[in-house]
Amino acid sequence: QVQLVESGGGLVQAGGSLRLSCAASRSIFSIRGMGWYRQAPGKQREWVASITLAGTAYYADSVRDRFSISRDNAKNTVYLQMNSLKPEDTAIYYCTVEGSWGQGTQVTVSS
Repeated sequence: QVQLVESGGGLVQAGGSLRLSCAASRSIFSIRGMGWYRQAPGKQREWVASITLAGTAYYADSVRDRFSISRDNAKNTVYLQMNSLKPEDTAIYYCTVEGSWGQGTQVTVSS
């Protein structure tokens, strides 16, 4: 089982940017799919973005054109670049790989 550690969360004003990182405990070179989810207070966890082994990215409608997922196989890390942040993006963001989950990183967007 791969261990995941997210980082990069924080407090930002609406319209700002953050880049989340998810570091894996082993090589991700052969891992087919990696993704980000988020969970806002009082809401269910929802899918945000995924990236395939080939680098094809998929996004939820709510973040398309604002967020960008990428992976660096040499660093065993997947990223989530978040631009034009909105207060409704406030949530704990989780990385997931092959059924494993990280501990999450808090993102708070103030209006």
